[in-house]
Amino acid sequence: MNDAELIVEREGALVTLTLNRPEVRNALSPGMRDGLLKAVGDVQVDSSVHAVLLRGAGEHFCSGGDVKAMADGGTPTAQARLERMRSYHPLIIGLAQLDRPVVAAVDGVAYGAGFGLALLADIMIVSSRARFCMAFQRVGLVPDFGASYSLPRAVGMQRAKEIMLSAREIHAEEAVSLGLALETVAAGCLHERAKAVALALADASPVATGLTKRMLQAAPSAGLPQMLEMESTAQSVAATSAYAAQAFAAFARKQPARFRWPARE
Repeated sequence: MNDAELIVEREGALVTLTLNRPEVRNALSPGMRDGLLKAVGDVQVDSSVHAVLLRGAGEHFCSGGDVKAMADGGTPTAQARLERMRSYHPLIIGLAQLDRPVVAAVDGVAYGAGFGLALLADIMIVSSRARFCMAFQRVGLVPDFGASYSLPRAVGMQRAKEIMLSAREIHAEEAVSLGLALETVAAGCLHERAKAVALALADASPVATGLTKRMLQAAPSAGLPQMLEMESTAQSVAATSAYAAQAFAAFARKQPARFRWPARE
């Protein structure tokens, strides 16, 4: 599917979602929201999709909310703004709770809600020119797009406060050192590397991957006994999957594993 504001591409078990408003650095819009929500919903009900790659068209990932459009829209009431904010909740929750791995390829800016969107991915690969900013404080707003939930879990509470309250820019190398991103690559290699990681994850056990994501989502608020029980239950399911049976058989025959993490060149 190739809509005006979102491109959806399928390659085997991988679906790539490309934010497609490069003229405004892929600023979020209602059309983009609706396209992403539909795409995430389609992935959720299609068991043949094993991984998702999220990227931006052009030289940027996402500049966040379309501030110019908001300014041109006058001064809506608090109720109208509340309804607009809530219209994004199904997308945010759907992406955060998706049982398939999501890889974000971040080039250029990931500002405001764009930063929040990137944080919803399981793995973030960034280009050397990537820049992150919780820019809300600069225009008198509060962080949104789930950032108040995801950022403290990524970097810890004190660092999250500093990033949000300072509204400073974070460059690629610092993003990696903070644990926001997994690795940084040259801009010209970004999409190739992110796609390789996503394709590798698409070739992993969908049962084990989904269960692992579910456990990790529960981990911050669960105690050790609860996590041990989740591990036991999940392992009993994963170990009886067709993927595991084939992997056990290959191991017994001393054949290479089907799943291999792609080495960096």
